[in-house]
This record gives sequence, C-alpha cells and structure tokens, in this order.
Amino acid sequence: MWGLVGESVKANGTIANIETLMKTAKSNGYQIFISTYYYFPTDHSWQFGGTVENMMHEVKMFDRTGTLDLDGFSGSGADWLEQYKPLIEDGNTVIASPHKVYGPENNDLVLQLRKCKIGSVILGGMSANLCVEAHLRELLEQGFEVAIVKDATAGAQHPELGDGYQSELTNFGFITNAVLSTEKAVAAIS
Repeated sequence: MWGLVGESVKANGTIANIETLMKTAKSNGYQIFISTYYYFPTDHSWQFGGTVENMMHEVKMFDRTGTLDLDGFSGSGADWLEQYKPLIEDGNTVIASPHKVYGPENNDLVLQLRKCKIGSVILGGMSANLCVEAHLRELLEQGFEVAIVKDATAGAQHPELGDGYQSELTNFGFITNAVLSTEKAVAAIS
C-alpha cells in the first residue's frame, strides 16, 4: 500500500512525527493506545468490501495466521515499525484488540479509554482519510474530545480517486475539536 500513501507519509514526516508524539507523551506521563488492524484467514471469505479494503485483502496487508498466533509477526505487514517497537512494547502501552475495516467500532479501544478514565484523545496515524477519520468520528460519537495532529498522519493519493490527505484536512477542520501540528501538540503535552 506504500504506493498509495508513501508520498504523503514522506511529505508530512509522518513516521518521525508519530515517534515524536509517542516519546513526548511517554516522557510526560500520558498513556498511549494503539488500535491495531489484523485480518485472519476467515476474513478473506468476506463477500464484499470497499475499494481500499479490497486492495488490503489482495496484498494480504495486516494478515495474521490466526487470532492467537504470533508466529511470523516480526517483520510482517502487521508488525510495528522498528523505531516504534521500544515505545509500544514497553509494557505500558495499551494495545486494543484488532479492528476490521477502518474504525474502532468492533474493537475494545473505547472500553480501554473509558477504563483509564480518559476523555480527551490526541489522534494520529498513517491513513488520515480512512482509519484516522473513522476513529475520529467514532470517538467523537462516544463523547471524547479529539484533537488531530495533521502532520502525524498521511493520506492515500490516487490519480482517479484523488488526494485523500488534502480532502481530510478539510474534514478535520469541520469535525474535530482541534487540528494541531506536531510542534503544537508537543508543546501542549509537555
């Protein structure tokens, strides 16, 4: 899927900005929650899907061999980026159960946030116009205050479908409680 999001990721410095946010959050006592994406063999028997969802199934993006099997996880498309591993695998990061398609409606992210008495969320992620917006909308509907870090995300860019990142900046402005740069988010949580 790098062909769809790679240029946007590079242009925004998304990978480094997410790392900066995670390091700053951890050093200032904030909890980090990861909403993971995994597809299991049975998910490939689905009879329909959206455009990008079908692409992800075709390339076996986020595929796992089973719900309880971590064999082959390291280095797979479902694994964490190397620079994130120390931040995620520290025993203090909450990893929500895997979701399917785009949003957290079918995982336990909202439960995890509520059990930690969290009411405000700073959100970033690799896919602004798909997963990030889906998470944003559901978290808002569930009563959370949500800020988006616009350069800690990116969007699909396709010659026929358009620039998902640019369209998402407009949506973020209309939907979220705040749209911040990494620099302003870091200042707010430091």
